[in-house]
Amino acid sequence: MGAQKKKDAARVPEGLSRQRLQAIVIADSFNTRFRPLTLERPKVLLPLVNIPMIDYTLAWLESAGIDEIFVFCCAHSLQLIDHLKKSQWCSLVRTIVSHKSTSVGDALRYIYEQQHTETSQIQGDFVLVSGDTVSNMPLAELIREHRERKKRDEKAIMTMVIKKQCSRLRLGSDQLFVAVDPVTKQLLYYNEGGEVCLDKSLVLDTSVLVCNDVKDCYIDICSPEVLSLFEDNFDYQHLRRHFVKGLLVDDIMGYKIFTHEVHSSCYAARIDNLRSYDTVSKDIIQRWTYPYVPDISFSGNHPLKLGRRGMYRASDAVQSRSADIGASTVIGYGTRIGNGGKIFNSVIGNGCSIGSNVVIQGSYIWNNVTIEDGCEIRNAVVCDGVKIRAGAVLQPGVVLSFNVVVGRDFVVPAYSKVSLLQQAIKDDSDEELEYAYSSRGTADLLSGVNNLQMESKASELGPDGAGYIWEVFDSSHDEEWWKHSIVPIPMEKLADITQVTDDGDIEDESVVPPRGELKSDNDSISTDANDPNDDDYGYFQREVRETFLRAVEEDNNVDHVTPLINSLRFSYNMASADCAGAIFYSMMRLAVDSPHNSTSELYRNATSIINKSKGLLGFYVKQIDEQIEVIMKFEEMCEETAELVPLFAQIVHFLYDKDVVQEDAILRWGEEKAGADESDKVYLNQCEAFIQWLKEASEEEEDEEDS
Repeated sequence: MGAQKKKDAARVPEGLSRQRLQAIVIADSFNTRFRPLTLERPKVLLPLVNIPMIDYTLAWLESAGIDEIFVFCCAHSLQLIDHLKKSQWCSLVRTIVSHKSTSVGDALRYIYEQQHTETSQIQGDFVLVSGDTVSNMPLAELIREHRERKKRDEKAIMTMVIKKQCSRLRLGSDQLFVAVDPVTKQLLYYNEGGEVCLDKSLVLDTSVLVCNDVKDCYIDICSPEVLSLFEDNFDYQHLRRHFVKGLLVDDIMGYKIFTHEVHSSCYAARIDNLRSYDTVSKDIIQRWTYPYVPDISFSGNHPLKLGRRGMYRASDAVQSRSADIGASTVIGYGTRIGNGGKIFNSVIGNGCSIGSNVVIQGSYIWNNVTIEDGCEIRNAVVCDGVKIRAGAVLQPGVVLSFNVVVGRDFVVPAYSKVSLLQQAIKDDSDEELEYAYSSRGTADLLSGVNNLQMESKASELGPDGAGYIWEVFDSSHDEEWWKHSIVPIPMEKLADITQVTDDGDIEDESVVPPRGELKSDNDSISTDANDPNDDDYGYFQREVRETFLRAVEEDNNVDHVTPLINSLRFSYNMASADCAGAIFYSMMRLAVDSPHNSTSELYRNATSIINKSKGLLGFYVKQIDEQIEVIMKFEEMCEETAELVPLFAQIVHFLYDKDVVQEDAILRWGEEKAGADESDKVYLNQCEAFIQWLKEASEEEEDEEDS
């Protein structure tokens, strides 16, 4: 990492090298979304693909050239300080502790107060992030941009990072509306989750750009005035809801906030709930966060070995030969997997013991977990030290906190949160901290020594179980449940999205388009010439491929897979043709990745997969345009994978024989290609004889009909 830091520092612009780059990391979420887990461990130390969340944040800040990082601690501060002392960033990090802070506003006010009592505190512009941020974006250029803007306009005190997102459903976040001056990038309006009420002056200004297809990365470049403004305004508690909105409506002080939209090649996300935890974990596994991925050491971790289909495995993990480990799965160090187990799309931590005939799908198993024979776990989070006895079942959405024991053959209801701690009858508000618990030891909590009023119900996890069920799924509150869990989006919610999509043609001037000016759509926040939808399709195609591979491994039929593909389709706002292309890509990649020693064997792989999956593909190729998309996608794949080139005409012919693509689609594709340059006619020339045969057959049919 030292060499990497020197390399990145060499790229820092000259103007930045004269001034130390500092950052403030808020290591407390100031909400209760991760309870009961955060009653025993700070959120930023929860494992994300087997590495503490905050390690991703610190590794990124160090590689971006930050010289000094102030980590603000509140809940479980001793755990966090101990972790930082043992980390590779101990010389880079300084901790600031306050157990009285209950919000980001309180934290920043406390940091400001320390300016007068401690030396070497914040000396100039600084990066402000939370300790649950995962990013690989460069910061030097962004900081330089902020400082140059501040020189021109002393009121420009903050730059917010935003990023185009395909769907807010991926992160479980609320709808965000922003209004921005497309020339200066000044933020003019900000609203997250509430009713949109634009000022009349913004509506009448034809140059204002209004967007609801961006996400707030919660990465800010701040001038020192930001801290003093929090000190002067004690009603500023929430960074966005109070501070940002307050500045936008304050005409007296005249302070300004600007935006910086990161390019599609950069990753930036915050883990704010369990759905974003799931999404970011998948992004890490699929390497969108490179170089912060499991097979590279960046936090003192032991890198895992990356295998085919995105499988990461520790060198000393022991797996029975009859166990089936699927795509996009991580297996940690010292873990043992018994006979007949099936693990798909999951993260398994270090030191776990998994018995025989265990099924784990779409789940996160943390460290030192024991899972006995015959258990079934789907879309669940299982914390350190948990023991799941033989035959137990975790239904989707379950969260088991630390050291819980699930009894033999016990079925934990869907969406349950289970802890050794009883649940408070009256839960704390979202603005309160876990320090109400953490100011006392966990042992005291577990023995019932605390000042909170507790539920009196007994533990119900079977006669040999240990733990209290906190929350069970309630249909009257399903809006929050599906949004903030790792369970795939329910079909009824997709139906609502589908209805909105189908009604999208209705002209309604009150509806703000995803991105565009109120009066004109000629401008864009970003001046990047690249099509931002390319990034969306890349994410979409990867997730479709992952879903397809899981379906193949689990031998699911079309009825099971189609809803999952539809879920992705509506989440990413894709058309049927996009689905068809992504599914065919997944099919052909599987053919290429399957063992073969010759072109003929590759052809057999491809035809076998097409035969098995033509029903799924057929669901999305009912129109000619969708069938043409499949042929064009195959052209792209041949350009990427040379061994497919000689098979192009044969596979197109096979698709025709199996009624996947129709004659009209092939002929129209041929007509469109006929006018292309000779260099673009490689695949058309391969199909020349086949197309000629189709034309002749079509003419014979017409002659027969005429006669």
